[in-house]
Amino acid sequence: MERERKLTLDELCRLLDLPKRTVRYYIQQGVLDRPEGVSRGAYYTQRHVEQLLAIRKWRRAGLSLERIGELLERDGRGPLPPETPRPKPGDVEVWSRLLVARGVELHLEPRETGFTPEEFKRFARGVMELYRRIVAEREEEP
Repeated sequence: MERERKLTLDELCRLLDLPKRTVRYYIQQGVLDRPEGVSRGAYYTQRHVEQLLAIRKWRRAGLSLERIGELLERDGRGPLPPETPRPKPGDVEVWSRLLVARGVELHLEPRETGFTPEEFKRFARGVMELYRRIVAEREEEP
């Protein structure tokens, strides 16, 4: 009989290339089961890996976390949700706009990026920092 492998949060995140924040956010939102055990003895199993892979697949298909939670409750039984159709001219979409500087802005479609609010904030900070570095380098040039 094969013993189930136990993963720490770090190992789980490395395996799936996910930030710890995202895993914690999914647990908080109720779409990912809590780890087994408690405190420093907490661990994740193959069930958690499978849940996270399903969440990734369905987020990429454009589903909300609420809808993903409903699907996971059914253990994925039944047909998969249809892939989100690509927008066509005349469709109405909601976009997030990141104003980097005067004349520089970035437009993101939240459903397509799949970013959690925390990931979006981290992305915005990274873009802003990169912009500041580029401007500073340009000003240092003779």
